[in-house]
Amino acid sequence: MVSNDYFIKWNPNVDYRANPELYHIGKGQQGVLICEPYKSEICQHWRFKTVPEAKISSQKILCMFYEYLSQGDFVGADMAKKYLHMGFTRARRYANHRDGKKYASDGTVLPQEPDALTCEKAQSAKVFYSCWKEARENQVYLKMKQKFKADKK
Repeated sequence: MVSNDYFIKWNPNVDYRANPELYHIGKGQQGVLICEPYKSEICQHWRFKTVPEAKISSQKILCMFYEYLSQGDFVGADMAKKYLHMGFTRARRYANHRDGKKYASDGTVLPQEPDALTCEKAQSAKVFYSCWKEARENQVYLKMKQKFKADKK
């Protein structure tokens, strides 16, 4: 369940390019499906169903990440990084559970698929993981993130 605080931090009616000071970094993939115009720019390229789609998608999003960095747009770079992260986690979810459901109706965790580490979704996850790792460890990005946090204080 999403609390009301979530929509205070990430408002779908805010243009975060025009108002980057309103952006919250958050944890993990928070805000990824809300923050405009980045959601519309990046999400259209986000695919992980097959390995070829994952390669094209992750490379396109990684290129967008670098473009945002070159423009000095931390929010865009952070959002692109989050989409790479989400590509990894969603592909892993479907590798582990073909229908995407991790929990049974009683709340217990369903068993992992026998080929969860070798199936096509697992390979797609690896593709996204390498791009996500590259983005999250990028020194320019890390400096921009540190400055963004300092400016928010």
